Amino acid sequence: MTSKVSNLVPPNPTADRLATPGHVDERLPMPLYHQVYLILRNKILTGEYGFGALLPSEQETSETFGVSRITAKRALNDLAGDGLVLRERGRGTKVVFHAPTPPVKANVEGLLENLLAMGLETEVSLLAFEYVRPTDVVSRTLCCDETALVQRAVRVRLLEKEPFSYLVTHVPDWVGRSYSRGDLAERPLLTLLERSGVVISRAEQTISATLADVEVSAALGLELGSPLLKIDRVVYDQSERPVEYITALYRPDRYQHRMMLSRVGSESARSWLMAGE
Repeated sequence: MTSKVSNLVPPNPTADRLATPGHVDERLPMPLYHQVYLILRNKILTGEYGFGALLPSEQETSETFGVSRITAKRALNDLAGDGLVLRERGRGTKVVFHAPTPPVKANVEGLLENLLAMGLETEVSLLAFEYVRPTDVVSRTLCCDETALVQRAVRVRLLEKEPFSYLVTHVPDWVGRSYSRGDLAERPLLTLLERSGVVISRAEQTISATLADVEVSAALGLELGSPLLKIDRVVYDQSERPVEYITALYRPDRYQHRMMLSRVGSESARSWLMAGE
């Protein structure tokens, strides 16, 4: 993954290297060195200390957090052990971690437009493309007979060569026959649906959480059981026929789902309403 290296050296390099005072508490059931480690680790992961930046020295870290130099040294050594920094005698502790690409953000409003834009701005790896008998859930969702065929596709979407979503789509047979495996590997599915003459009207979706199984964790580069954002979405045409059923699993560190809410109602019964409703 690529990352731009910012110029982190202002007129006063020493002052720049001093960390923002953190909060360590001896009353917590956690060693002080680990509290310091977590604070510095967060600053690195969020980009406050960018790639190539010098972290405070052991002495500066000790003074900043009000801990012993031995405690500060252990915290810095643990960061080095995680591969976040490189410690060199006489040169200090340098950040070698590249902050990840900012998470993809998608709004609920303008849903279909956002999905199309996402498909155009990212890359896709097509893992499966087949015609199968629908499961009970797929059959009910697409309003098709259990003996009918549906097209099932599995894709991993990537941003800057890094995977962030695992997509399983089912479409009715009559829709799937309008495009090829090669088409789906190169173009967003919604674009292919519209190319086939389907006039998309609306979509319904539910958002929940789940855990990565063996297949998904391998595809997204995660540990087995890692938390994922799950979105189930059904797309309808202008005749209210379901033309696509998708289950999308997102890495929460690389995807954010944003909603715009408005405060409505009388003073005695005010509530939040999603924009556009």
